[in-house]
Amino acid sequence: MALIKICGLFRECDITYANIARPDYIGFILNVPKSHRNVSIEQACELRKQLAGDIQAVGVFVNEKTDVIVDAVKKIPLDVIQLHGSETNSDILELKQMVTIPVWKAFKVRGKNDLIAAYECVADGVLLDGGSGDGVVFDWSLLKGFGRPFILAGGLRPETIKDALATGANIVDVSSGVESDRIKDLAKMKAAVTAARGGII
Repeated sequence: MALIKICGLFRECDITYANIARPDYIGFILNVPKSHRNVSIEQACELRKQLAGDIQAVGVFVNEKTDVIVDAVKKIPLDVIQLHGSETNSDILELKQMVTIPVWKAFKVRGKNDLIAAYECVADGVLLDGGSGDGVVFDWSLLKGFGRPFILAGGLRPETIKDALATGANIVDVSSGVESDRIKDLAKMKAAVTAARGGII
């Protein structure tokens, strides 16, 4: 059994669905206008109020200013920060000095060099992805021997989560794979959570 994050919630009904499906984490895409799942910090505050207390809220940021991230952590509030841009180890260390919650860093995996960078990252957790929230799966065979815990993302669907867990992932992260017509689908969310927890879907 692994933990599961469902990312890209942006409607009130998405929160309702999450409260029914019971993932371990949900993700807000914050201040990323190019994403159709984008929400403002103010919108996230309102959605966060409706989230069940035992589900952790992750704020996803792309090359955001440190002070904006710190402000969002307090206002929303957030349980985890996920950096999904070109942030360096220096940037991450600076941020970690200003917050008390875990910081995750996402890496787009195209080859072994990307995994070396992820392994050497100073973040509390690393997320290994195939794309930028666009449902791309990378070659999971590259993960053999990867020497630290990781979150696996990129093109995951309820029916592929069992295979995803076989890579050794500690957390699986799904978004487009639990959507229909680009919006969250309750049945798919429930199936993904069931699969992550070792159930039959």
